[in-house]
This record gives sequence, structure tokens and C-alpha cells, in this order.
Amino acid sequence: MAIYGYARVSTAEQDLTVQLEALKSAGCEVVREEKASGTTRAGRTELETLLAFLRPGDTLMVTRVDRLARSIADLQEIVGSLREKGASLKATEQPIDTSSAAGKAFLDMLGVFAEFETNLRRERQMEGIAKAKANGVYKGRKPSVDIEAVRTLRAAGFGASEIAKRLGIGRASVYRALEA
Repeated sequence: MAIYGYARVSTAEQDLTVQLEALKSAGCEVVREEKASGTTRAGRTELETLLAFLRPGDTLMVTRVDRLARSIADLQEIVGSLREKGASLKATEQPIDTSSAAGKAFLDMLGVFAEFETNLRRERQMEGIAKAKANGVYKGRKPSVDIEAVRTLRAAGFGASEIAKRLGIGRASVYRALEA
């Protein structure tokens, strides 16, 4: 029966130190860490490694439930996976312990609030983008392909593969630029 820690931040600029120290202090023998969005499990290889490694009686420890998942569906899926393995989930900063009924109930409530917070953030972001577009400030991402360079190389007789190679882009990008 071992205690394994999982620490996560959303961006490469954020620091994991506080989480790592808290998890080590809580008795975690191994702590896996990653810098990835919590809105989905896709691409979170450290979490998947931990979930695959846990054995009956083991505990997965996080500092807060939002470090594990930002949607109630993902959270319930993770907790279900732990339950099937005979493992439990605990948090250092919240009264979460899935080995008790009260801990499970509190976990579900926090999961709902984490998802609510994510949805609010998304709504505010969309509102800001709509306002910026209306003011002519937001025009989207700058094009990564120089369409004129593609056309110039094509006019010089180069094929799509050679144009892509010279400009460091994909062939599909060459075709899209020529259609534009």
C-alpha cells in the first residue's frame, strides 16, 4: 500500500514546487508531474502512467481536485478507474478521501465547481474575443504561410514538394496557399 503523488500545472511558465513539496510532505513515495491543461485527459501521459501503475490498497494523492481534472466527467472516470483497481484518492488541501462516503460526496461537489469555473472562464474569453472582433482589434492568428512566396516559387516552376521543402511547410499548406 503505497502513496503516489500527481502534480500538474496548465502552462510551461507555471511552477510545480509548492505542489511537489506538499505531496512529499504528505508521504508520497513517488510523485509524477506534468505541465498540461486539465480540461482533458488527452496528452497527460504522467497521469495515465500513474493510473496504470496503481495497485489495490494504493492511494493517489493530489493537492487539490482541480489538479487532477477540470470536468466532472473526467473526474468521475478517474475515480471509477481507481475504484476498479481498489485504490483511493486523497487531497492534501481538501477533505477528499474516496475511501469514505463523506470524502466521495465532497469530491463530487468540488468537481462540479471546478467544471463550473472552467465554463465561466471560457464564456468570459469568448465575450472578450467577440468584443475585440467588434472593435476590429482581434483578427485571429497571423498567417504562418507566406502566400506570395508560394506563388512566386510556383511561377518559377517548382512543384509542391520542393516549395514545401524550401519554405519549411507542409505540402497541404502549399496547396491551400495556391487556392487562396
